[in-house]
Amino acid sequence: MKKIALFFILVLFILPLKAEINESNNTADIQKIELTKQEKELAKRVSAEVEKINEKLLKIDKDLKEDVWYIKYNNHQIYSNIEKDIVNIEKRMDKLDPKKDSDKLEELTREDKALYNQLELLSDFKVSAFEELTKPKELENSPKIDNPISMINGFSYLKTMKNKKEAFFNNLNALKSLIKKLEDKERYLKRLGSIIGDGYKADIIKKTQLELDEIIANYDIASSTYGLYSKKVEDNVLKTNAEIKVQLMRLFNISIIIFIIIFLSFILKYIVKKMISDNERYYMANKGINFTNFILILLVLLFSFLENVSYMVTVLGFASAGLAFAMKDFFMSAFGWMVIVFGGSFHVGDRIRVMKNGVEYVGDVVDISILRMTILEDVTLTTYDYNRRAGRIIFVPNNFIFTELLANYTHGKIKTVWDGIDFTITYDSNHKKASHLAKEIVKKYSKGYTDISRKQLNMLRSQYSLKNINVEPRIFTFMEENGIKISCWYMTNSYATLTLRSNIFANIIDAINEEDDIKIAYPTQIINIKRDKNLPPKGDIEESIL
Repeated sequence: MKKIALFFILVLFILPLKAEINESNNTADIQKIELTKQEKELAKRVSAEVEKINEKLLKIDKDLKEDVWYIKYNNHQIYSNIEKDIVNIEKRMDKLDPKKDSDKLEELTREDKALYNQLELLSDFKVSAFEELTKPKELENSPKIDNPISMINGFSYLKTMKNKKEAFFNNLNALKSLIKKLEDKERYLKRLGSIIGDGYKADIIKKTQLELDEIIANYDIASSTYGLYSKKVEDNVLKTNAEIKVQLMRLFNISIIIFIIIFLSFILKYIVKKMISDNERYYMANKGINFTNFILILLVLLFSFLENVSYMVTVLGFASAGLAFAMKDFFMSAFGWMVIVFGGSFHVGDRIRVMKNGVEYVGDVVDISILRMTILEDVTLTTYDYNRRAGRIIFVPNNFIFTELLANYTHGKIKTVWDGIDFTITYDSNHKKASHLAKEIVKKYSKGYTDISRKQLNMLRSQYSLKNINVEPRIFTFMEENGIKISCWYMTNSYATLTLRSNIFANIIDAINEEDDIKIAYPTQIINIKRDKNLPPKGDIEESIL
């Protein structure tokens, strides 16, 4: 390059100066000057081409340093060369005499150890960089898609295959790009050799040719491998897509069946709403429709998603024995729910009483689920006498219907119950007048409920054997320790017994207080203070005591 630059200086400055001084030279000198100008132009073009080629070579070398595949290839070559060096050193060490050549042997040992350290650092590049392209991993077996749920695995498999195929294709393109860079490098180096001299950078050209030949050979193998790999992937993808299509059609059919079941349930609910005016009955019918709807959908899904239903039934048959024992309360509650719903013993809105371990709970049924009844406790005579609590939510397992006492105050069309109050008068009171007053008061305030009860019992005669439907108030008189007890019985609202009881009590007390010959009895004592004639005088009694 320095020679070319010096030549340019001579051409640009010295030769033109000589041409101006020797204008009168002969024709041979003029031809010589023109020849020098041609050399100058040629040198200029050659210099520009060399500079351009060098710039392109610098760019190619920079790209090669950043190329992943070229880096892997070079590191593998370094690893292979180190292995060869180690083999050579060990051969030389075998030929040395440990006694005579101890220094040389120690030096070779240090060198061998250093090479082993380098080899360990490059252990990741022991395998050829192109092995993953020429020998790709075996394809995963396509998943078995035999129900709609397994489609998830199918879609995941398709995505995995697509990503692997794209990665293989991208690596192949990257290798192709590396070949293009090495071919350009080889061409530019040969061009420089033709300009500067045939021996210019001959070792680099030879190295590049060897690299290019090896990489091209691996690329050809990788291209063939990609073709086979791509075909296998396409076969698996087609198979998986076909199975997914079958399951999608199956899922569509299941969806149609479920939609029909839901649509029919809405129609049935609409019909029930039109035909049943009673809110409690409509509530229970609505829950029954929902439960039936749920069971039907569950059966559709069960028979659709399970291939071997008979096997499942057999397994459940063996497991049911253990489940029946371990979950007997659950199954008994479910069975109790069926008895409650289909037997009609209890309905939402009924007032019931539950006895458990001697404790009474009275409240209104607000919900009946498959496992339990939910009761809202109200202020009743039970809460007044025993619990002194009200307003609690009480959960009654449905299996109580088989084991505990459950009383329904509002069964069927009956919304009234018998209630009674007692009061005691003294023995010297006019008990007949007291009974008459009590009866008149009870009749007056319970008349409406008495008429309602008579109608309700008449309506139940077709369902139950009712021999006595007398619902008129009843008065009973009994002798007690502290007086005469008068017991009054009357029909009252099942949901408001305390209200009528309180009202009747207040009126009876007012009526009795207005009568002079009737007195309310309470515990009393009579003390005899008459002196006994047979007793000795007081003084004699004191003396006898002393």
